[in-house]
Amino acid sequence: MKKIYGIIGDPIAHSLSPVMHNAVFEKLGLDAIYLAFRVSKDELGDAIRGAKSLGISGLSVTIPLKEKALSFVDAEEVAKKIGAINTIDFSSGTPVAYNTDGIGSLRVLKETVSEIKGKKVLILGAGGAAKAISFYLDAEGARVTIANRTKERAALLASNLRNANSIGLDTDTLTKRIEDSDILINATSVGMHPHEDATLVNADMMHPDLVVFDVVYNPMETKLLKEAKRAGVKKIVDGVKMLVYQGAASFRIWTKEEPPIDVMEKAVRDVLIQD
Repeated sequence: MKKIYGIIGDPIAHSLSPVMHNAVFEKLGLDAIYLAFRVSKDELGDAIRGAKSLGISGLSVTIPLKEKALSFVDAEEVAKKIGAINTIDFSSGTPVAYNTDGIGSLRVLKETVSEIKGKKVLILGAGGAAKAISFYLDAEGARVTIANRTKERAALLASNLRNANSIGLDTDTLTKRIEDSDILINATSVGMHPHEDATLVNADMMHPDLVVFDVVYNPMETKLLKEAKRAGVKKIVDGVKMLVYQGAASFRIWTKEEPPIDVMEKAVRDVLIQD
């Protein structure tokens, strides 16, 4: 019997997770399919309960559902500490949730800068992705700053970390903090298709030694990354690697098999290049 997996979120049409996971199912010869389901916050509980009743094997969870979904699942300890999930496994009968976003982002950054400890990292956003990324970076000894439009939300996230602080998103404050940062991470949906011309940071606010990492992968080169290039930034990282690494971790949870990373990445980049 074919196994069904999927991703829930709102919006969801932009997601390339189906392309990525279906490429792996085909490569490994697994009788499975991965689909996208648009689910609003108000429908989230019904969607998770319905997925369990219908025999769906696993779900990915994306914006804006990662935090609220905690209310409808049994989350493993790291996900509970983060306060957000992105993966649900139904294999035990009870929905068990995990967060692989932090795993994916940490692997990307270690490939880019090697040593995380002591790095000054500015994270834009305080939602589910920002929570996961900041949790793992804080555990690695980074000095994290959370920047968010709602200062109270940023302050709350920072208070749950060991070595973090928070700021608002006004241009003057951001510029000063970026001057003193080693790594800038956009963990918001700003710049995501179809709003490709949006960015929270422009070239005038960056310095060449900054590492700029955007978790948005569609488009592959966001406005933020274009601005980073214009500023002469040497190390620029798009969101595809994080998508692939977090997806690979979810795949292992669901199937107990090792996915071919190169197949996953190629499937995503091929679609983005065509677009």
